[in-house]
Amino acid sequence: MSIAIRDVREHELDSVLALNNAAGPAILPLDAARVRRLFQAAEYFRVAERDGSLAGFLIGFGSDAAHDSSNFAWFRQRYPHFFYIDRVVVASRRRGGGVGRALYADVQSYAELRYPQLACEVFLQQGTDHALLFHGSFGFREVGQHVMPEHGVRAAMLMKALCSYAWVRETYGDGLPDAPWLQQPRHVAGPVLQTGTGA
Repeated sequence: MSIAIRDVREHELDSVLALNNAAGPAILPLDAARVRRLFQAAEYFRVAERDGSLAGFLIGFGSDAAHDSSNFAWFRQRYPHFFYIDRVVVASRRRGGGVGRALYADVQSYAELRYPQLACEVFLQQGTDHALLFHGSFGFREVGQHVMPEHGVRAAMLMKALCSYAWVRETYGDGLPDAPWLQQPRHVAGPVLQTGTGA
């Protein structure tokens, strides 16, 4: 079955919250107010849909965002221009079925037109080796570690260079072509990316 990647819809925020809080210790829990703030502020907030139900989501911010994550602040103190993956969650029954890869392919296709690097973190605790391996296979490399003061959790800080960014900037500067898939408004369902089942 295919995976559809599309912008989140406001009525789905409760489902996003449930997915997030069922994800286990590798993902920090959220409450309804925080999910709503992320929905209002995030530059990128998309869901993966499979067989008619939400299978995962990914939330991201550009480096100029007013985002209050200490991990985001760590990157901003060291790098001038990047796109930050705040969190990615895949439903437990969908893990290993290509949902995470589809979300990462989509966010990279968004970010590489606008930012030179992708940034994210993986918590360094028991049971997160699979997450480090996943990110390593996607081209991320550790650039440091950070202990989140609000949670006491140590994270590996990861970055990936986006090789298309330089060509896009040289070719288009600040003016991307007027194409719907480039200019779609946030949080409004737009074109859907269909993928195969993949790894």
